[in-house]
This record gives sequence, structure tokens and C-alpha cells, in this order.
Amino acid sequence: MSEYAKNKPAGFKNAIEKVAIVGAGGTIGSHLVSALLKSGKHTVTALSRKDSSNKLLDGVHVAPVDYSDESTIVEALKGQEFFIITLSPTAPRDTHSKLVQAAAKAGVPYIMPNSYAGDIEQVQLGVDTLVGPVAKANREEVEKLGMQWIAVSCGFWYDYSLAGGETRFGFDFDKHTLTIYDDGQTKNSVSTLAQVGRAVAKVLSLPLFPQDENDKSLTISSWLNKAVYLKSFVVNQNEIFESVKRVTGTTDADWTVTHQNTKQRYEEGMALVKKGNMSGFGKLLYSRAFYPEDPSNCAAKAQNELLGLPEEKLDDATKDGIELVKELQKRPERMAS
Repeated sequence: MSEYAKNKPAGFKNAIEKVAIVGAGGTIGSHLVSALLKSGKHTVTALSRKDSSNKLLDGVHVAPVDYSDESTIVEALKGQEFFIITLSPTAPRDTHSKLVQAAAKAGVPYIMPNSYAGDIEQVQLGVDTLVGPVAKANREEVEKLGMQWIAVSCGFWYDYSLAGGETRFGFDFDKHTLTIYDDGQTKNSVSTLAQVGRAVAKVLSLPLFPQDENDKSLTISSWLNKAVYLKSFVVNQNEIFESVKRVTGTTDADWTVTHQNTKQRYEEGMALVKKGNMSGFGKLLYSRAFYPEDPSNCAAKAQNELLGLPEEKLDDATKDGIELVKELQKRPERMAS
């Protein structure tokens, strides 16, 4: 049954204004915060460990929390209208559940769970990459506790994946080597970090509900317990390589290129993970997404036009990715679990 703003009690604001976020200084969190602040429609509060050294953007309110003390998280979330969770893969496994439970106790109605990936409806891909069942359980917990969620189906983050080393898009920029999966022709739909930020900010800047049954305009409620679908590009590794060469002014002669079968690479990564070596996770994740018969490509569902997202240029995104290389090298392994 549809909800309408006209039926809400006096004083109801048909908008999301107060947004809380975990991971505001992180890879995706910083882009979400930037886009939300740029919209001018939101007050953004970052939940941050008291000992955190993360630098946050000007205009962000900081709520210090102790993740081992639920009452501090509940207090920080009181009065918040939307809660965005972004977590490093190295975060303790129970962190997401702790945050969701605290949000429920604080009365937060809507959550964006830690799920910024491929199509949530592409079940086998999710199972094979190990992330699908976890993300599904996270969404189910939100619903079980009486809240609603919005997920983000954006594919791999293009700039981050390009910069992240050989286990992702196959590039090692220090050694000038490239590992191509199969023949390099399988396409994935991918999104830049900035495009993900823009999409989330666009959705959260819409009215919450239609005014009445005649109001057919876009509202946040259209996405409740669903995913926002977006893309920046639909590309294969060969096309990425051509872009890299254009941006760096290099030629084939400057690179050592090898090919590897995706299924063999996936099995290698899975074998490492089963031994407790999480360095294999990136390997299995990315190789599986490039299986020719079942790639990570949700371009047909992308809602870019609906949300008014800009067209981007591949070479600009490639340049951004290459500039990220040194920054990512300073971080601990981000694809561990």
C-alpha cells in the first residue's frame, strides 16, 4: 500500500535532512559525504571512533562513538533520518549487525547497508564471490528490526579497481604489467567513486513520499527495500588498456601482458581463501565478475537518465584511477576480510 505525504501528521517534513554515516573518511564514504554536502539539502553526521585520525570534510558534524559501547552509537544516531554504513573489509564481522541494531534502538527509519557492488539480483555471482549471502543477511536484518533499506548496485568502482593492483583489473603500474582475463573481451558495468556519490545524493535529495495518488514524480520511497542501479561505463579489459595507454602516453611495447583463464584464476583465489589467506579474495572476486557467461553487468538496469547523472569520459576516470595508485599503496590490504 502506497504512503502519501498528505496523510502524514501535521509538521511532517517530506524530505530526508539528517543523514548519519559510518566511514565518512573512507574510500566510498568520502565521496558520499562530498556529494551530500554539495546538494545543500542535508546535515551530515559522521560516527567516528574517539581515537580516529581520519580527516573529514568541512561541514561534517562529528559524533564520537565507542564501538564496544552500544549506548554511544544509539546516542549518536538519535534524531537521524537516514543511516549510511560503509565498512572496510577488515572491520570485525559483527560490526554491521551492531550498527543496525543500534540504529533500530535509536529509531532510525532507513538504512543504506554496506553493499556497494554488483546487481543484488544476480544471485549466483553473489554466492560465488562470497559477498552475496552476507549482503542479503544484512538487508534481512534491517527489515527484521522494522527498518527499510536502499542498496547500491554500481558494479566495481572503476578508479579504485584500476588503482588497486594486479588482483583487480590486472594492472601493476609500477612494474608495467597487465594480466588479462581470458581474451579481455568480457564487459563489466562499472562506476566511478564520484558517480556513486552523485547517485546516492540525488536519491536522498528527492521528496520522501508522493504528495498524493496523482503525484507521479520521483520519490525516495520508490527505492525502499530495493537497489539504486547506476553505471559510469560498460568496458572490457582491452578497452581499459587502450585508455591507460592514451593517458600514460605508453604503447604495447612498454607493457608486459599475460593472459589467464578466469576460472583457473578464480579457483586459485578460492584455494587461498579456504586456507585463511584473504589475499586470494580480490583474485576470486574480480576473476568471477569477468566470467564470459555470467559477468557483472547491470547496465540494462542503470537509472542514470532517471537520476540525471552526467555522462563521464573514460580517459578522465582512468587518469583519476592512476592518481589513486600511490594512495592505495599506503593502505593496509583493503580486500581482506
